[in-house]
Amino acid sequence: MPSFHSFRVSAVVLRHSELGEADRLLTLYTREHGKMRAVAKGARKVTSRKAGHLEPFTHVTLQLAKGRDLMIVTQAETVNAFLGIGEDLTKMGYASYIIELLERLMYEDERSAPSTFNLLLETLKHIETESDAWTAVRYYEIRLLDHAGFRPQLFECANCAREILPEDQFFSASAGGAICPRCGAGIPNLIKISLEALKYLRHFQRSSYQDASRAHPSLEVQKEVESLMHGYFSYLLERKLNTPDFIKRVARN
Repeated sequence: MPSFHSFRVSAVVLRHSELGEADRLLTLYTREHGKMRAVAKGARKVTSRKAGHLEPFTHVTLQLAKGRDLMIVTQAETVNAFLGIGEDLTKMGYASYIIELLERLMYEDERSAPSTFNLLLETLKHIETESDAWTAVRYYEIRLLDHAGFRPQLFECANCAREILPEDQFFSASAGGAICPRCGAGIPNLIKISLEALKYLRHFQRSSYQDASRAHPSLEVQKEVESLMHGYFSYLLERKLNTPDFIKRVARN
């Protein structure tokens, strides 16, 4: 963190909670310092000029000052409120999901994080503007795993290191990748993964978003990939994710 008293950051508001009688405690993801927390003094007052800039999913420029324990927001300016997300429950669910993953995978480490910050911004924009956010969310998942140091091994068997052949495979969350059929016969708790699902995961892992967005997997493959990714994240985080159930309830209704 900078040694001087006051500094500016480009940030996305991940969430906020009440603090004291009138303040808000913000969880932010910043381009300059990664994940951090800050206090917005008086943000819950009706007269606050900062409150409207500090809603979840909002891209903001903040002026922060060093407080006794936490940073204090002294100025806030909205860059992009992603209004289209707040107007659609499904989009809101997807945005909440990518933020939940980021918040749980990333620690407050005071490091510059431009690539992860840009991934977050770009994915929020895709969710807001695209009619179907499935590809954007799956691409985000794969890229976020890279940034967090959990890149799944998809081209060689995670057990024997042999090249994965064009056939149905297994996936092991504990081993962190695909398991070939030869090894899969003797390893417990594996998930079957079809050749088509594995192909799309590989495509997302090595392609730009522009190339990845050309993929059009069947609904069956979409469900398979989605289930596998949710399971992998739940294993890494050692807990079930909250937002996928919300997205499913919205879809049913």
